[in-house]
Amino acid sequence: MESIAVWQGATLCGIVLWSIVASYLDVTRKLRSFLQPWVAQHVTTDTPLILQIQNYQHRFLDAFFSGLSCVVSVPFYTAFLPLLFWSGHGKLARQMTLLMAFCDYMGNCIKDVVSAPRPSCPPVRRITATKDEEDNALEYGLPSSHTLNTVCLSGYLLHYILSYTQNEDSHVKFAGFALVCLLVGLIGLGRIYLGMHSVVDIIGGLAIGLVILRFWLSVHEYVDNFIVSGQNVTYFWAALSFILLFAYPTPEFPTPSFEYHTAFNGVALGIVSGVQQTYHQFHHEAVPRVFTSQLTIPGFTGRMLVGIPTILIVKFCSKALAKWILPVLANTLGISIKSTTYIASLKGSSNGKKSDGLKQSGYVQKLFFFSSQDSFDVDTGIRFLQYAGLAWSVVDLVPSLFAHLSL
Repeated sequence: MESIAVWQGATLCGIVLWSIVASYLDVTRKLRSFLQPWVAQHVTTDTPLILQIQNYQHRFLDAFFSGLSCVVSVPFYTAFLPLLFWSGHGKLARQMTLLMAFCDYMGNCIKDVVSAPRPSCPPVRRITATKDEEDNALEYGLPSSHTLNTVCLSGYLLHYILSYTQNEDSHVKFAGFALVCLLVGLIGLGRIYLGMHSVVDIIGGLAIGLVILRFWLSVHEYVDNFIVSGQNVTYFWAALSFILLFAYPTPEFPTPSFEYHTAFNGVALGIVSGVQQTYHQFHHEAVPRVFTSQLTIPGFTGRMLVGIPTILIVKFCSKALAKWILPVLANTLGISIKSTTYIASLKGSSNGKKSDGLKQSGYVQKLFFFSSQDSFDVDTGIRFLQYAGLAWSVVDLVPSLFAHLSL
């Protein structure tokens, strides 16, 4: 028990210490000054190749690559992962959720450290078919998140399927590997065709994704064992999630990347805390799985009809509760706050670019030297609690409803 507490404390202290040292030494700015010009030059030199690819413009290709980008986007995974939990494949679902959160954190950290531009539009034609794509276009370019996430999640899914089925057929392994490579290749080509990324962004996403996947495959069993049977899991993960809200680089200019990290950081906390509390009831390896006699298609459909409205209600209630509690807590502690989106009465303390800048600047100072900041954006806490509540409902509240309704 003591050794567990020691490594948990050492991990948290190490992250905090690194954040303080990195902030004091201005590591982000120094890395950016070294990497940004090199990447920006490659983005510029890649432009003729992008234009050459876009010469094959066709409505079918526009729709195909836009749809493919949506299928591997963060909103899609956010909608898909709850269904994976309810299908009975709990280990796969929680591993992919945590891997997604890790990819999101690492990818967005690198984006905001380098702060490299996307291909210039014009001359490049940029296609943003959805609101999510419009938001993605506001982020920096390197690395391509779609490519990075596709490498990691499709690669891990292939690993899980081969391990779960215990299939040793070399032809099946080769076919699975070929499908993953085809998907990654189409995603990379599509991001270039849509004008969202340059070649260097795709290569960066591919390389970083392979490194993260290799790392995750070496630690995923330890992570899963810790979550389902470890000590102080919820307290440790809550502290880790809180620290990671601050251990994040300041971009050259504000982007939505930190908001995405905040959301998935909350999702990870909700999943871990919920699974840790209810593993033996709802998430052990012997639970009914879809396409079996214990969980038929009609039964799984019933789960979706009950589960999806429930988690949406919890998401709404979590947001409303956070909007009420956090300002009261901040006022009680004497912390000056503002809101750029969620609370109308707190808007206007800053405006324009300055307001956004305060939202993403000086997190280490915010954590340790509250008096050095004029005000803090409460939207970060609201978003974090909102998605933590949603994720908790997916693995705790909704399975409890399934049990009561015999679904």
